[in-house]
Amino acid sequence: MFKNVLLAIDLNHEASWKKALPEAVDLVRASGGTLYVMTILPDFGMSVVSTFFPKDFERDALVKIHADLTAFVAANVPSDISSEAHLGHGHVTEQILTMAAKVGADVIVMASHPPDELRDLLVGSNAGGVVNRSPISVLVIRG
Repeated sequence: MFKNVLLAIDLNHEASWKKALPEAVDLVRASGGTLYVMTILPDFGMSVVSTFFPKDFERDALVKIHADLTAFVAANVPSDISSEAHLGHGHVTEQILTMAAKVGADVIVMASHPPDELRDLLVGSNAGGVVNRSPISVLVIRG
């Protein structure tokens, strides 16, 4: 049974949560556990990239995304479900795995886009990266 469920979403893409959120809610309802909903703000990657943005861009973006995530959880997670909103900052796969360990997740739930060779070559599949590196079960919901 999965008591602590981590749901990784992208607030800008409904496909990342439309099917995955109900599945995660069902898992939590069955166990009486907690749903941890997270989103990630990728970092700039290279410090030189940050020079192209206003001074407090990343800090301001983190504040806004955290507020948006909190509002998302309040609006979309049923009130009878114990839930928490969490924001990661950095490499998507690493942030998901770090958060799973931090909250003691038993399972990670996330959506995956349909296969696209060019996109996977250029960007990589976040779901694939999590599945390959996760020490716990991962439920991938096809979008």
